[in-house]
Amino acid sequence: MSTPLTLYRPGLVAGRDAQALYRATAPEFSGWLEHTRSAGGCSRPIRLTGTIAAVDRDTGRILNEQHTDELPDRALYKACGNRRESQCRDCAWVYQGDAYQVVRCGLAGGKGVPASIGRHPVVFATFTAPSFGAVHHRHVARHTCRSRQRCDCRPAPCHARREAGTCRHGQPAVCFARHEADDPRLGQPLCLDCYNHNHQVVWNYFSGELWRRTKQSIERHLAALCRKRGIPLARIVTASGKVRWVPPVRVSHGKVAEMQRRAAVHFHCLLRLDGVDPDDPDALVPPPAGITVDDLEEAVHAAASKITVTTPPHPDRPQGWLVAWGEQVDVRRINSAGGELTDDKVAAYLAKYATKATEATGHCSTRLTPATIDNYADPEGNHLARLIDACWHLGRPTGTDTTSGAATAGDRQDSLDTKPRPYAGLRRWAHMLGFGGHFLTKARRYSVTFRLLRDTRATYRRTEDDDTADTITVGTLTYVGSGWLSEGDALLANTAARQRREGRRIGREELAHEAWLTGAAA
Repeated sequence: MSTPLTLYRPGLVAGRDAQALYRATAPEFSGWLEHTRSAGGCSRPIRLTGTIAAVDRDTGRILNEQHTDELPDRALYKACGNRRESQCRDCAWVYQGDAYQVVRCGLAGGKGVPASIGRHPVVFATFTAPSFGAVHHRHVARHTCRSRQRCDCRPAPCHARREAGTCRHGQPAVCFARHEADDPRLGQPLCLDCYNHNHQVVWNYFSGELWRRTKQSIERHLAALCRKRGIPLARIVTASGKVRWVPPVRVSHGKVAEMQRRAAVHFHCLLRLDGVDPDDPDALVPPPAGITVDDLEEAVHAAASKITVTTPPHPDRPQGWLVAWGEQVDVRRINSAGGELTDDKVAAYLAKYATKATEATGHCSTRLTPATIDNYADPEGNHLARLIDACWHLGRPTGTDTTSGAATAGDRQDSLDTKPRPYAGLRRWAHMLGFGGHFLTKARRYSVTFRLLRDTRATYRRTEDDDTADTITVGTLTYVGSGWLSEGDALLANTAARQRREGRRIGREELAHEAWLTGAAA
């Protein structure tokens, strides 16, 4: 057993530069830098304490055991893994890369997904939310710019009308401004009192159910086409010996949720047509010859126009709210001869939302509680404050109904009421303005999983560190805190991480250049 290292006490040194110098001049600095490598770049790494044992894979015998007291800082550092760029830029960068692979593998194959799926019909559909009131917007009727990222086209007037009038609250019902892309008024209602904030947060909350029914309708539409065209059902025998007859075509999807500036979500969906192999139901095979991408487009438009959800009764609205898609439903083809998009462009476009949440709206907070809700909710405040207030008010416990739209102090108290309340989740997701879904969801057969990518990366790192495959590492660890011990530690660890990442990038470019030279010489 080695001698425990002296615990670094950042409180003894003031100032980030002085803390970094104090750490860098310590005798064990090299060991500390290597020890923090796994969390280097993370803004708030997790610190763990406990024991780490090396166990023989075959016999289960403990070959070596070490306590974290013997490690630098007497703790084990682990990256937080937060996907939000506003919280941790480095971990969000890793998560975005994984999201790109998840999306792209479902379009072109790879990482265990057969490359043959690249020939399956795929469409990229965008489902938007309906209007809950007039908002300031920027619309370019015809783009003449070369790059949408640097668009300098002149937009049309926001809400131009021949007769300039006012709403029933006395606010102007027109706007002749040509808003720039960074105009803070974009997404804000023309009249806050006319805008239906309650309906919007309810729509955000039930949008997941709306998508589930839409996906179900798309598959039923295609199944009906198969019956109409005489394409036989697939006969599948389950593990228990039971025979099932299923439609010969299925739709595998990857869906990304984007929060618009008006704080309503809309969905970008990749819909891929797959067939069904009776002998191997989990295999990814092409769809039947009688079903084409045209049929998939028709099914998407048909489902988007007819599928609605009527929410359960609420004390404020006994008939519930109608949840339906907006009029703007865009469907484009991918990876086809006449396709408008490629898999790389779509994967990069969708992966950028991996690090976003509600930042586009101007709101960013952690989960709200009765102690913090008053800092954000205000029934007479701005657009975001009213949306958060609507979430908190509509999600109130049973028996605390009020006649006004404001959330009173009595509403903002926890309740012991255990009766099922379909709107209770609105309080849980008030910081997300009602939307409680994940930014990226997919069908089981669409692509690889985040877990597989993380496990593959961990296996590669163990191999890179020459860890033997005959042993496994078992940790009995306890959370002791988060964040670096000092700003100086954060500066040193994150700088080293950036240098390693830059070195890997340069190495990849050099290898690619050498491969290009070899190919040119041949």
